[in-house]
Amino acid sequence: MSQSPLPFNYPLSTELYAPRLIPKDEFIVSGHRACQGCAEVLALRHALKALGPDTVVAMATGCMEIISSPLPTTAWAVPWIHVAFENAAAVGSGIEAGLKILRRKGRIPDKDVTVLACAGDGGTADIGLQALSGALERGHKMIYMCVDNEAYMNTGIQRSSATPFGASTTTSPAGKVSIGQATWKKNMAEIAAAHNIPYVATACSSYPLDIVEKMRKAKAADGPAYVHCLSVCPTGWRIPTEQAIRYGRLAVETCVFPLYEVVGGRYRITYKPEKKRPIGDYLKGQGRFRHLDEATIAKMQARIDEEWEKLQAKADRS
Repeated sequence: MSQSPLPFNYPLSTELYAPRLIPKDEFIVSGHRACQGCAEVLALRHALKALGPDTVVAMATGCMEIISSPLPTTAWAVPWIHVAFENAAAVGSGIEAGLKILRRKGRIPDKDVTVLACAGDGGTADIGLQALSGALERGHKMIYMCVDNEAYMNTGIQRSSATPFGASTTTSPAGKVSIGQATWKKNMAEIAAAHNIPYVATACSSYPLDIVEKMRKAKAADGPAYVHCLSVCPTGWRIPTEQAIRYGRLAVETCVFPLYEVVGGRYRITYKPEKKRPIGDYLKGQGRFRHLDEATIAKMQARIDEEWEKLQAKADRS
């Protein structure tokens, strides 16, 4: 099914959206080696459905690279390049520039090809941040997607700057004098928005229609687009494998991870819970948070409430 770009003011309406729900075409195919319940590969599956076959992917080292490309096979049905941990954005911007020059010289057909640079939270918020900032500042027409499972899961569940406060990982272990991760999760969507790029959005694997719509908007953007997708990891979060979608929804319904977009500097919350659930509903059942006491949970709740109010104020001003 061919897809046309959506204008930025395309409403999140079931009635309007239903005739073109989700294409049946698959561009990351079965047979990969993702863990049971992995929501990260689910996010990429829906993202690529939105972008279509004329897409080139530059993917940093990480879980998705490891599970999808064991030599000599591949799970990708579009051109896909494995790049170093830190330079997905640099390679993506190089591909975009190269395609532009080849089209100008008549070496390739003059048609729209989407460039998708992709990395996990470590490859985005930590060691890839410099390359990402440069690509956004230069204005390359490309999409950068962070599939955020909140730690370096592929190499043993080490903390990243996107690991939430209080989470226990192998490099921020909880103990008698430690609550685990001692810093708050880095807000990458806000950092991207500070570059004044055309489109920024948050997404979550538990809301596939939202992913599809936002990736279509990212594709239509006249310049760089950044999409930050929370991707539940049952292995690293220590939850049952069948609970990934549930915990993604809890992250959104507690406003731990709100869904919103920033279009030309204007904020719009794309999902507002009718009644915000307490953060304890989200923390409960996750092994990485089982050590937290009530005082720490109350501290986390206050922080979440404050950040949610700030986001709502930005949306109201827009």
